[in-house]
Amino acid sequence: MGTLFRIVVYTQNETAARVAMGQAFQRAAQLDQTLSDYKPDSELNTLCRTAYLKPVKVSDDLFRVVAASLRIARQTNGAFDITLGPLTHQWREARKVGQLPSRIDVEQARQRTSYKKVQINRKHQTIQLMQENLQLDLGGIAKGYAADQMLEALVAAGFPRALVAASGDIRVGDAPPGRAGWNVQLHQQTVELRNQAVSTAGPAEQYLEAGGIRYSHILDPSTGIGLTNGLTVSVVAPSGMLADGWDTALCVLGEAGKNRLVRHVAAGRAYFFK
Repeated sequence: MGTLFRIVVYTQNETAARVAMGQAFQRAAQLDQTLSDYKPDSELNTLCRTAYLKPVKVSDDLFRVVAASLRIARQTNGAFDITLGPLTHQWREARKVGQLPSRIDVEQARQRTSYKKVQINRKHQTIQLMQENLQLDLGGIAKGYAADQMLEALVAAGFPRALVAASGDIRVGDAPPGRAGWNVQLHQQTVELRNQAVSTAGPAEQYLEAGGIRYSHILDPSTGIGLTNGLTVSVVAPSGMLADGWDTALCVLGEAGKNRLVRHVAAGRAYFFK
């Protein structure tokens, strides 16, 4: 999924903990093969090639992530949109060469996007794409889901006092010994978490600078252009998947989107930085 994963476990049995961590990393590798748009043969990319106007039955993992993504898309009026694949691929290449994509290319790619072109059937666990060559990109939510699943594997193995970090996504279980929670630094602020997740999105590491303007890797679905507001957002939520999806949406919506988060995510809260 284009990032590194790290695990911290509190235990008195190092050997057993290392076995459990190995199982958690194996789970991440499985999800990478399912959800990554970097791998041509991933289940996600296979779906994009085969589901045009035809319902395709998918794995539990892919269905859960796509269903959650569409729910967040509806709750944010499309500020979060997993169909931006044509645009994210375009901007990845632009960052490599250090040159903005042309407005014409951006607009042509944008015309091929819209979360409304993805249909799911919960009863049959199928996904259908209503436009040919629709490219899904789960990069804004898959890492959070993977962190959830890795923590779940650790808990199942008997290690609930654990932390999983995937770049800007952190998922924690029970508190470390003798403490009320895990302390996580968000810029100049520290939050204490227990059985929660926090995810941070912004232009700090991935961006394109051109003409004196910094364009974030996070795109505005309404324009197809990388954000230039310089906003970094951290979201605390009950799960990594929710935190990961919502931090991206709030980068687009700005602080005005905080009310949506509170309305739709139990105990969800957001922090905005520039």
